[in-house]
Amino acid sequence: MRVEILGCSGGIGGNGMRTTSLLVDGDILIDAGTGVGDLSLERLAAIDHVFITHAHLDHIACLPLMVDSVGEMRERPITMHATAETLEIIRKHIFNWQIWPDFSVIPTPENPFLRFATIEVGRPVVIGERSITPLPATHTVPAVGFHLRNEAAGSSLAFSGDTSICDPLWDAVNAIDGLRYLIIEAAFADRERDLALLSKHLCPSLLLDELQKLQLRPEVLVTHAKPTQQAQIAHEIEAGASVHRPRMLAAGTILEF
Repeated sequence: MRVEILGCSGGIGGNGMRTTSLLVDGDILIDAGTGVGDLSLERLAAIDHVFITHAHLDHIACLPLMVDSVGEMRERPITMHATAETLEIIRKHIFNWQIWPDFSVIPTPENPFLRFATIEVGRPVVIGERSITPLPATHTVPAVGFHLRNEAAGSSLAFSGDTSICDPLWDAVNAIDGLRYLIIEAAFADRERDLALLSKHLCPSLLLDELQKLQLRPEVLVTHAKPTQQAQIAHEIEAGASVHRPRMLAAGTILEF
């Protein structure tokens, strides 16, 4: 499997600052943040599946625009996969004819540009020789992470999505066979620890505490840093790291497993 990091920042502002989106093998998106906007129409039209961790804008901003831009270029709907709670939020507040048209019924209900599929924590979605399994997460809205597995190679990548302290996440991650990469968030520097706890994100000290629960030894990549705090977050993680040596993820990174 090949994962291209389209965006991994907690904000925007030039210099590669794009919000969360991972492109898997050219036909699957994990989240649809502003990084999706850099893809050509042809690459957008090749995306068949979009898996959404949660309904916050930085993770879904380009989904409505993508569907509108390439729907007529495709022969079948794009499938958006999310939990029932997240689907309800997105349908109610985005595809509602007020913020954006409901592309699940246009151009016709029988042949729409978009369809919705419900996912559940722990239940894999199998697409060819790839499986994508929602992982537990703790955030201010219903949220999940994802376990991506190359069934042919027996190798995996785990992505936390937006999360705070979450023991069930570690129970699930530690049970993954062949875990090559762990992408996990650290949104704020330690000076904003109280805000991180309030908003159910991680900061370096919280992240390093959480990594003590990780029994495996994947490469750990840190995502979702606020643009103005990225350098400080990187410094604090490097200064406090012990068994695991996380490094900051960058847009444009290619991960193969």
